Amino acid sequence: MISEVATGEFQASLRGQLLTPTDSEYDAARKVFNAMIDKRPKLIARCAGAADVIRCVQFAREHGLPLSVRGGGHSVAGNGVSDGGLMVDFSRMKGIRVDPVRRTAMAQPGLILGEFDRETQAFGLATTLGIVSLTGISGLTLGGGLGWLMSKHGLACDNLLSADVVTAEGKLITASPAENEDLFWGVRGAGANFGVVTSLEYRLHPVNEVLAGLLLYDMSQAKDVFRSYGEFSRSAPDELGTGFGMLSTPDGNPVAGAVVVYSGPAREGEKVLKPLRSFGTPLADLIQPMSYVKAQSMLDASYPPGLYHYWKSGFLRELNEGVMETMISFVRSKPTPGCQVFLEHLHGAARRIPATETAFGNRDTEYNFMILTMSPDPADIEKNTRWAREFWAAMQPFVAGRVYVNYLGADEADRIREAYGPNYDRLAALKKKYDPTNFFRLNPNIRPAA
Repeated sequence: MISEVATGEFQASLRGQLLTPTDSEYDAARKVFNAMIDKRPKLIARCAGAADVIRCVQFAREHGLPLSVRGGGHSVAGNGVSDGGLMVDFSRMKGIRVDPVRRTAMAQPGLILGEFDRETQAFGLATTLGIVSLTGISGLTLGGGLGWLMSKHGLACDNLLSADVVTAEGKLITASPAENEDLFWGVRGAGANFGVVTSLEYRLHPVNEVLAGLLLYDMSQAKDVFRSYGEFSRSAPDELGTGFGMLSTPDGNPVAGAVVVYSGPAREGEKVLKPLRSFGTPLADLIQPMSYVKAQSMLDASYPPGLYHYWKSGFLRELNEGVMETMISFVRSKPTPGCQVFLEHLHGAARRIPATETAFGNRDTEYNFMILTMSPDPADIEKNTRWAREFWAAMQPFVAGRVYVNYLGADEADRIREAYGPNYDRLAALKKKYDPTNFFRLNPNIRPAA
């Protein structure tokens, strides 16, 4: 129990707002992207700056409260909120300063991708940040950060230049190549385990208009489209980010198709994409020149917040006939329209960086595979979850025993070593140094080395 006096003193020590379950804004503040997560923290601190975060860490330790950190709230596992704990809420910390000369951006952790992109694109600059604009920059980056630009510029964590971190001791330190270099290595792929990041500095790159969009086919052509995509993606240049999916359109029609973002010159992009666009008879070819901000949001409608989400994912050894047959079979038998499958293609710079250079070490496979279920109706949860698990079991002959940490579900604690791959033991030793009591445990958790 925490006394009213202690709560009052804590509130007075914050520059931001403190919410309790009796406040009118509490229910909205505790909600996250996945409606499957319905937890009630004891307190929610809407932090206004690093000093508030320091005080939150101190208060949580003093009173034995689990500490969760909500950036964009987009984690499917719902790591940003816990029952009976203290939530650090970054929704009020959305500052960003772009330096167009140095091509860097200093950003606060409450920003979502779309907000970050709008600021950097004012100067014709961008960095790798995900594929859905509603995602928070901090959680995405600290878990690695796949995105449309990764084949040209590396993952989001590869473009992180420094981070300010509040440690378990309640101290604010900087992690960079020049300061606390070991921590800087760890936050680039496993960052939530070592502290609360209050500021992120990114390297930016020239990115203006891109050639992007979706190419959709009727499911009757799924096998041929899959084969065509596989052949095409294996020779994709660094400037091209691609994905492949089988899903239902908003009107319920099942489709298969590719999504592309080409960040080089448009004329070259037209030549690169011609083999893909010349295949078969698509239902729709939506590929066109567009702003990078628009390209970053073109999948937003497919992954809306507030639905009941259940996912399974892993990296594939290769694309082959067995993968194709299994995927198509399960998509054709899906129980609800919100069940789908999606592949993300890793190539170029994302794979050329050595596995041990950052904490994100799963760089030796070419495709990330996702089984996604989502529905506005809680009555669909059981059948969607059963379908996803059966689908996942059928994919075991093809997966590589690796998983992207940002896609781990709340029921997948047994896959932590898969998430950190060859770097797990080094990370466990680093955890012992910076968080020996595992204070920061509401995350894809690495236990301190014995």
